[in-house]
Amino acid sequence: MSKLSFVDAHIHFWDRSHPELRYAWLEPDFYHPQIQDKLDKLKVVNHLADDFILETKNANVSKVVHVQAALGTPDPVKETQWLQEEAGRTGMPQGIVAYSSLLSPNVESELSRHCEYANMRGIRDKVESYSPEESYLSNPEWQKGYALLEKFNLVFSLDCVWEDMAPAATVAHKFPNITMVLDHTGFPQERTAEYFYNWREGIRTLAQADNVMCKISGLGMCDPDWTTNSIRPWVLSCIEIFGPERCFFATNWPVDRLFSTYDELIGAYTEIISDFSETERVAMFSGNSERIYRI
Repeated sequence: MSKLSFVDAHIHFWDRSHPELRYAWLEPDFYHPQIQDKLDKLKVVNHLADDFILETKNANVSKVVHVQAALGTPDPVKETQWLQEEAGRTGMPQGIVAYSSLLSPNVESELSRHCEYANMRGIRDKVESYSPEESYLSNPEWQKGYALLEKFNLVFSLDCVWEDMAPAATVAHKFPNITMVLDHTGFPQERTAEYFYNWREGIRTLAQADNVMCKISGLGMCDPDWTTNSIRPWVLSCIEIFGPERCFFATNWPVDRLFSTYDELIGAYTEIISDFSETERVAMFSGNSERIYRI
């Protein structure tokens, strides 16, 4: 196992018994196009901070950033409130990336309510449809909501495939004072040479905006039988293009538990970057996440 302190910048907690939170993606009839039936294993359990702490006790996890898990909750601030309570009870999460619809006419007041909680750090506006011709990222009304993130000093968590990286880069250039974090390595959907080329070009376009960071995570969702060698090209491409100072690691736990153990995943990350300097390895394992999320 790695001796480096690890900040896990993308984890999920949920309590399906919570009276005010809904997790639509964990409901019996929800079908995930990538994970498919494997997700059923997570639909019958809760995943609380205590569970995560116990499971990762050997991995030298120092801090975590929770990214929105409640989906379909009428008031998304309720999740932020619950997570802040979990942080007070257990010490985790140190950072919270919450949900708000940036198209909502009430988004400014909702962001203000999120920010009443001390560990609030960012927003994920998870939009499921991607189209280079009609990207939601190009919508002027959506961009008005996005612009508010600067006022509240919030990071934007970008759920994006390569086809939407050019519009995302346009947004990043337009709003240079807002940090944009590419989630899940750009969520590569296929493992073909053509897809890899297109994905790399998308990554290269997005990296031209120096306020974009790359979160290396989630690779098991479309590579369920992954090995260290199978994920190596994707990891190293991100580091090559963004540079070690703009990349950081995360696990997407416990979703990626469907494809490996936690120790196996951290071990793979450790091996892949073993040739980098200690300063660079520390930055990608903890320093960059601490800086970006102010934790």
